[in-house]
Amino acid sequence: MSSAHGLIARGVPPQPLWLLYIKIAILVLSLILLAMGAWAVSIFSGGWYGYSGGAGGMVIFVTIFSFLVYGGAAAVELWAQHLFYRIAFFIGYILSIIFWLSAWAWSASSASVWLGYSWKGTEGHKEGQALAVCAGLGAVVWILTIVHLAFFIQASLADPQGAPASQAELGNVKHNEVPPAGQQYPQQPYPAQQQYTQQPYATQ
Repeated sequence: MSSAHGLIARGVPPQPLWLLYIKIAILVLSLILLAMGAWAVSIFSGGWYGYSGGAGGMVIFVTIFSFLVYGGAAAVELWAQHLFYRIAFFIGYILSIIFWLSAWAWSASSASVWLGYSWKGTEGHKEGQALAVCAGLGAVVWILTIVHLAFFIQASLADPQGAPASQAELGNVKHNEVPPAGQQYPQQPYPAQQQYTQQPYATQ
């Protein structure tokens, strides 16, 4: 039975392995977008034409935030499952969705302006191209974050208990996997040695 208590429990909820691959895809795309955002900011570095970062700076901020949230979540899930506080990462996932929506929408709007009012080969056109890439890839990351959040909520609601105290202390090791101390194992008795009667030798 699902319960809202699963979102505030501690411990990694049982979830399919491909959700980890979604985290990896988000991190890889974030790395690419970090480079594209830095390129967009560097085109007009120094505040030329009154430009001081804009959408490119927003993309850089969101990618760094994603590194912290999804990279940290993946690390905790793999190496410290008993320290996985679901509510903390749940809030981080929601903020990531909001930030990515703002980043790619702003990038798309700015790209349309730069590409619409600048000549090819100019700095304005290059700025529009960089922001267009940020908008396209940012929309893909935004969709991935939504999919990840939906299945994370589903897995958490299906596991309202979370990690028990024994798992929290022993690093997600179940007590029934450890044999009790002093356990006696029944010893199988050896079969009694068969007695052979010595036959007398025939006298010659």
